[in-house]
Parts: sequence; C-alpha cells; structure tokens
Amino acid sequence: MVTTAAAAACVVLAALAVFQVALALGAPIGRFAWGGQHEVLPTRLRIGSAVSVVLYAAIGAILLARAGAISIGLSDRAVEIAAWVVTGYFALGVLMNAISRSRPERLLMTPTCAVLAALSAVVATS
Repeated sequence: MVTTAAAAACVVLAALAVFQVALALGAPIGRFAWGGQHEVLPTRLRIGSAVSVVLYAAIGAILLARAGAISIGLSDRAVEIAAWVVTGYFALGVLMNAISRSRPERLLMTPTCAVLAALSAVVATS
C-alpha cells in the first residue's frame, strides 16, 4: 500500500508539473495558481512555476525513497524526516489554497493538496 500511495502521489505531482510547465510557458491558466490574479503569469511567477517542477521531482523522489522503491543517497532517518516535511508542506498547502481569493484555485488546488497530503501521510507513516 505504501508503494501504491507513493506512486499515486507521483502521478498527481506529474500532472501538477505539466500544469506548472504550461504556466511557465505562458498558458492563460493563471487563475488556477499563484493567487489567481494573473491569467498569464508575469516573469517572476513563471520562474516560480519552473522552480515548482523541480520541487515536485524532489518530493516524488523523497516519497518513493520512503516507500523503499528507490534510493536517493540519504539516510533512512533523513528520508523519514523529509517525508514528514513533505506531508506538512501539503497540509499547509490545503490551508493556503482554501483561503485563496481565486475561486478556481480554491476549487482545483485545495482538493489536490488534500490528496497529496493524505498520500504523503500514508508514505511518511510507513
């Protein structure tokens, strides 16, 4: 079950990465991210979207490592701590997206973060 949860989280993260790449490339879908104030993101937020893709890859690696599916060169304890940090990050993301001024962002990203928080918690508790 832990490997399945980690893999499912990676699928959601991959979908988010595609979304962030689209934002970084100027797709007019900014209402779903970064507070929803820009349909097409300004340069600084496009950079933030590109950085998010790297962050998602790192999070996926941490979750897969915690599930025992891959090795990332960190101690088991470091991976365990990182998995809990990831869980906290997504739990905070639920709150932050829930209070967004952008209704589309609230409707899309709040449940997405909730799913990621739950999947991360399953992996972290393994």
